[in-house]
Amino acid sequence: MTNPDIIDTLAGLSPDSPLAMIRDRKPVTRQQAQASYGALFEPAHPGSVTAQERSAVATFVAGLHAQDEIATFYAAGLSRTSPPPPFSAALSAEILLGRANGPYGAYPKGPLSTEDVAGPIYDVAEAHRAALGSRITAALAHVHMLVFHPRDASAASLQRLLDAGWSNTDIVTLSQLVAFLAFQIRAAAGLRTLAATRSVP
Repeated sequence: MTNPDIIDTLAGLSPDSPLAMIRDRKPVTRQQAQASYGALFEPAHPGSVTAQERSAVATFVAGLHAQDEIATFYAAGLSRTSPPPPFSAALSAEILLGRANGPYGAYPKGPLSTEDVAGPIYDVAEAHRAALGSRITAALAHVHMLVFHPRDASAASLQRLLDAGWSNTDIVTLSQLVAFLAFQIRAAAGLRTLAATRSVP
């Protein structure tokens, strides 16, 4: 298990803080969240999804959620993989370009169609694609869809990943990263809000 606890770290909680001790009452939940982080970001056998790709995706997802502290944490992990400066600059620019409100998308035609919400379709800017490379360019577009257009997932979006060199196993890993980050970011942000509320007289 990775130490210190990643959600406590991202939420700014010390181990002896009241909120951290509340989390201690659910040890299995805490342990599973920590184990998921280790499996996704410090795997014993990472396969063909590199540490740089994992950290870049995490930085992008946290940035899309406008969680600057969490984005900074993952950007630090990205920097340890020594990305070229143009890569980091392009990623930072794409975070700003990709921010939206969401969720958007359309349900299959039927009763739920009344809840359809139109929204912007994101793609990486042409000026940044060379710096990011084809794999990350395709990954960012797919990740943005999962975050803001989950109803619009399609075979075509998966094919774009395959065409960029992501294998089926890689795509599963990418989807797991996004799903875990959605949980982790919300948990850490919620704990930060609670901590701030508790500190108010």
